[in-house]
Amino acid sequence: MKQYDLDDDLVQIDAKLECLYKGIVEQIEEDPARQGLIKTPYRAAKALQFLTQGYTQNVDAIVNGAIFDEEFDDMVIVRDIEFYSLCEHHILPFFGKCHVGYIPNKKIVGLSKVPRIIDMLARRLQVQERLTDQIAQVVNELIQPQGIAVVMEAQHMCMMIRGVEKQRSSTITNVMLGTFREKDSTRAEFLQSIK
Repeated sequence: MKQYDLDDDLVQIDAKLECLYKGIVEQIEEDPARQGLIKTPYRAAKALQFLTQGYTQNVDAIVNGAIFDEEFDDMVIVRDIEFYSLCEHHILPFFGKCHVGYIPNKKIVGLSKVPRIIDMLARRLQVQERLTDQIAQVVNELIQPQGIAVVMEAQHMCMMIRGVEKQRSSTITNVMLGTFREKDSTRAEFLQSIK
C-alpha cells in the first residue's frame, strides 16, 4: 500500500491497483506521463476503492446496536434513498432510489441505519435484482419484522451509454416478504406511499 497526500486527503492506495490502471491507460494508447493523466491511475484506484468499500464493511458495525424494542406495529417507510452501485457485468455505474418499508414485530431499527445498509450492499459489484433481495434479507434478519418491502428504481449506464443506448430507460425491482407478500392491501398501501 502506498500513502499519498493529494488534495489534503491522506489515503492509502493499493499500488497494484494503481499499476493496473496505468496499464489500462497505456492499453488504450494514451500516455500515462501526459500532464492530465499523471495522477489518473491513482485517482481511478482511489475511486474504485471507494465504490467497492462495501466488501470491507459489515452489518454489525454499521447498525452499531441501533435496534430497539418498540410496541409500534404500523408500517415504517424510508423512501427516496439515493444509491450508487457498479454493474458487475461492465463495471459501469447504476444509480437511483430505494424505498424500504417494514411492519415491526416488537423491534425497530434506527432510521439512519437503513440507508447505511443500502450503501454497504450497493458499494460492491452488483446486479440490481440481487441488491434488492440482499437489502430485504439483511433488514429481515436484523429485526424479524412482520413483513418487509424493498423497491429499487435505477438507471444503468451500461444501457444508457453503450449497447442499446436508451437514455430514458429505468429498471424497477422489488422484493416483498411476510405480510407484504401475503396481503394485497398491505402491499398496495406501501406502493401507494412510495409514489
